[in-house]
Amino acid sequence: MSVNKIRLTVCGSSYVVSSTDPEEYVQKLAEKLDGDMNELMAHNASASVTASAVVTAIGYLDEMTRNAAAMDNMRTQMRDYMEDAAKARLDLEQTRRELEQVQQELARLKERNA
Repeated sequence: MSVNKIRLTVCGSSYVVSSTDPEEYVQKLAEKLDGDMNELMAHNASASVTASAVVTAIGYLDEMTRNAAAMDNMRTQMRDYMEDAAKARLDLEQTRRELEQVQQELARLKERNA
């Protein structure tokens, strides 16, 4: 993959970053960061760009951590559901075998009593 050098502007400062992601994607990330930081500074006039960057980063890390935990929980649930489904299939196969045996026994008994 080729590495793109992308010029971004966040809170009035320009940055050049290297990324293998498409420029449009990286620009959207920068726009979100810029918007979140500016919103934070608008609500707290004494917040510096650095302070808003730290608070915004903590917010993003919190969201990422919670999402990772939710994904782990979903993976565990899916694994449990798959195990339950596999057990149900085995139970169904066993029940079918038992039914077949009962039907064969019934046929033998009918034949004997006929």
